[in-house]
Amino acid sequence: MRPPALPELRREALAGLTTFFTMAYIVVVNPSILSAPGTGMPFSGVLTATVLLAVSMTLLMGLYARLPFAVAPGMGLNAFFAYSIVLGRGVPWPVALGVVFWAGVLFLAVSLTPLRVRLAEAIPENLRVASAAGIGLFLAFIGLKNGGFIADDPATLVRLGTLDRRAFLALAGGALTVALMRRRSPFAFLAGIFGVTAAASLLGLVETPSPVWAAPDFSSVFLKLDLLGALKLSLLPAIVSILFTDLFDSVSTFVGVAHGSGLVDEKGRPLRLKEGLVVDAWATLCAGLFGTSSGTAYIESAAGIEMGGRTGWTAVFCALAFVPCFFLGPLAGMVPRTRRPPCSSSWGRSCSAPSRASTSSASRTPCPRS
Repeated sequence: MRPPALPELRREALAGLTTFFTMAYIVVVNPSILSAPGTGMPFSGVLTATVLLAVSMTLLMGLYARLPFAVAPGMGLNAFFAYSIVLGRGVPWPVALGVVFWAGVLFLAVSLTPLRVRLAEAIPENLRVASAAGIGLFLAFIGLKNGGFIADDPATLVRLGTLDRRAFLALAGGALTVALMRRRSPFAFLAGIFGVTAAASLLGLVETPSPVWAAPDFSSVFLKLDLLGALKLSLLPAIVSILFTDLFDSVSTFVGVAHGSGLVDEKGRPLRLKEGLVVDAWATLCAGLFGTSSGTAYIESAAGIEMGGRTGWTAVFCALAFVPCFFLGPLAGMVPRTRRPPCSSSWGRSCSAPSRASTSSASRTPCPRS
């Protein structure tokens, strides 16, 4: 891939940095979800895996697929991994990483065959919208629970939680995030994270780590997956669920962003869709190896594309911007769980928003014919 002229290269660099700042929250949020109490996964190890996946797969998206999309562990997919597979079904996290790996193998096989096109065309739009809305509601529920707004109840399953300082800080962070999202600010999630962390520090709820930098943790979850344990017949539904959720997410992102930004061919098809899905499949496969949940192309890439990003150089600059995050483990761990839940809730609201566009004919959408 030849570098463009200097003015175009500057535009691609600005677009890549815009995409990075729009999605950098994942460096904190993904490890916090996967290291939730009971999963057994260490925060530092998952943070390293998250950054490694973002750097390597976003680079691959830029250099191989030549598309301005960034890749990282997907929101929704990480919650499904932690709360449904590991905590909900009691699957040990190394086995769960094996489930992610085999889902990636199947996704790669689908992406390299004509079956990819048939599956993409067979998925009704209303089903894709419903899938995104369901994931969004799941994330919002997790955010409300971890923020203390709701709690377990043996009679009604859910009740109002104790509204203490933790809940009010979470509410303030969520309000700041939503306000900036309404202004289309690429710093919406980061501002909420930094603002509430600063407030929690002033109130004495968190302590500044010493030292504030640390080497990447490649010893705790990297290559710790259990491939044979994941091949149990009882785990087949989990593998298929990750496969199709990842496929829905990828196709929706590529098609939606491509059509909205004009990255389509003369027939209206997304440019280099096959190459993009191949990278997405590798992101899921490598996620299991690195020690995190499935990777996917990020809808936040649209922010960089709106800034003028049109080639793989946007993804290259975005990937390079993630590299310093390898050393931010102690600082990222300082972020209180008070701030992490509103990030999930705000993201859940974003995922659920497309359901409003679903038409009244959704219930009459026929099953695809062979």
